[in-house]
Amino acid sequence: MLTLYLIIATSVLSFISFQNHNILGRLIFNPFIVSKKGEWYRFISSGFIHADWIHLLVNMFVLFSFGGAVEHYFQEYFPNQGKVLFLILYFGGLMCSILPTYKKHRENPHYNALGASGAVSSVVFAFILFNPLQELCLYGILCLPGIIFGAIYLFYCYYMGKKGGDNINHDAHMWGAIYGFVFTILLKPELFIQFFNQIFHTYNDI
Repeated sequence: MLTLYLIIATSVLSFISFQNHNILGRLIFNPFIVSKKGEWYRFISSGFIHADWIHLLVNMFVLFSFGGAVEHYFQEYFPNQGKVLFLILYFGGLMCSILPTYKKHRENPHYNALGASGAVSSVVFAFILFNPLQELCLYGILCLPGIIFGAIYLFYCYYMGKKGGDNINHDAHMWGAIYGFVFTILLKPELFIQFFNQIFHTYNDI
């Protein structure tokens, strides 16, 4: 249910920002403005707007695909706090994913970032922690166990973040993913043991 609300809110605000560049300018993450004017809300607001329809649709499709399952796991493992913790996972992922960008570009008035990718990555990697062997499919074509998909994803984000030049904030994707995995472990360390047990039990059976 929370996932659906997040998708609706993000879609509506993104659509509005497509039509109104003044609103886009007020919500987008500009590290220089945040640093000089103290507009810290941009750490959150930037996650509700997107560059274009493809950017929005990809992020919302991935959130829809994994968000409901992660919500279910959180409510199962944390019965009285599951919804609140899921929101902390999502918005914490959004903020932590953009922190390195803030530190790197806070003196650059021309740098902007937007999108929910960091938050969505945190949800995906929380899912991988719960289901490391569940196959994840890239565009319905290439399907790999979550643990392998996650490792490739992190390597790709790290490599492309260093390479740069494609106008995508790969660092935000990577740090959002790491946050989602680590945050969930910190909530319940036994999940880390369960994570490895699932992997090694399967390979031992082979």
